[in-house]
Amino acid sequence: MSITPERKQALMGEYARKPGDTGSPDVQVALLTERINNLTGHFKEHTHDNHSRRGLIKMVNLRRKLLDYVKREDQPRYAELIQRLGLRR
Repeated sequence: MSITPERKQALMGEYARKPGDTGSPDVQVALLTERINNLTGHFKEHTHDNHSRRGLIKMVNLRRKLLDYVKREDQPRYAELIQRLGLRR
């Protein structure tokens, strides 16, 4: 359910704005998207897992806030980010 350290490093390297970047909104959104996708698959098998569903909803809301911040600060970067992540918005 969680992200392996290797996958996390790969995502950080792919979405980092500069070398060593681990906390920019782009990296945070990419990591949250990976975790959300993993949990979505979990819920297909475990439909009554409401405790984990609450965590999923919190992650989705945090991702939405981060995306709103990126959109407010830099529209082209926002468009590129959602296109790279395959998000619908």
